Amino acid sequence: AAEPLYRADDGHYQYKYWPAFALAMVPFTALPLEAGKVVWYALTITLLVILFRLSIQALPDRRASTQFLVWWTLLLTGKFIVKELVNGQTNVLLAVLIVLALVSSERGHRARAGVLIALAAFVKPYALLFLPWLGVTQGIAALGASIAALVAGWMAPAILYGWQGNLDLHVAWYHTVTQTTAPNVMLPENISFVSMWARWLGEGSAATSLAMLTTAVSLSGAGLLWLRRRSVARPAFAEVSYLLLLIPLISPQGWDYVLIVATPAYVCLVDRFRERSITWRIATAAGFFLTSLTVYDIVGRTLYFSLHFLGCVTIGALILCGSLVRLRQSAAA
Repeated sequence: AAEPLYRADDGHYQYKYWPAFALAMVPFTALPLEAGKVVWYALTITLLVILFRLSIQALPDRRASTQFLVWWTLLLTGKFIVKELVNGQTNVLLAVLIVLALVSSERGHRARAGVLIALAAFVKPYALLFLPWLGVTQGIAALGASIAALVAGWMAPAILYGWQGNLDLHVAWYHTVTQTTAPNVMLPENISFVSMWARWLGEGSAATSLAMLTTAVSLSGAGLLWLRRRSVARPAFAEVSYLLLLIPLISPQGWDYVLIVATPAYVCLVDRFRERSITWRIATAAGFFLTSLTVYDIVGRTLYFSLHFLGCVTIGALILCGSLVRLRQSAAA
């Protein structure tokens, strides 16, 4: 109906996606609300199955059995899956599109990989993090295809809103995202770098500056993976897994359940776990515990909130990032 999408009076349920995603969701308006919930729930379950299957199939030089990987990864991501389903979120769709882009790139379909990255960005703009990787590893054609798809998607709402209306929508999106970030920084389930430093130092310029520095350091880990990519036959899996793991840490509104997008990273680390040194086994196990097993019903109310407010989930994810980098240094991923 060409109505405004970004309305403050929607409160906690304020729309925060790009305008084009609203076009993709129009078919759901033909369903009653409760029926739409059932359909979305079923779609999410289907996408979860696809994500697990793709992550295991795409893993290079797999050591463990499919059954072993499924059950251990399910245990480690169960907390995220439950929250994803309860909240009716789109993170699984985002992850499936990016893993499909990974598979396409390895099969030589570079333009398709670029388009899939663009589609993922319309699900959640986090996927823009993959554009540098796409350009460096897949070439200018893949990057060009992605940019062309992005431009087409940005222009699409003009069909309903007109050129100026479309521009106004994107400006409203920017203001909505930036203005709704600050109130969410200190919530327990926020595992972003910004949230971690704000808890330790208090909100302010120091926490923001250190969050930016931590982001830069963590992105340099992606650079290390790229520099050593010739040491393995199929380097893309670990590189994409690393960037997926970074998404909830870099985003100021990175909730703990967004770690569901890091399913490929969990698959890889579980698969290689038994061949690691004792030091890295302990470190990786600690990362698993802090990110995946800090569940209210397991650790209790006091410890649950203490671990979250101390930023332990963020630390656990950083440990897993380091474990992936170490795998590349040892030519194991």
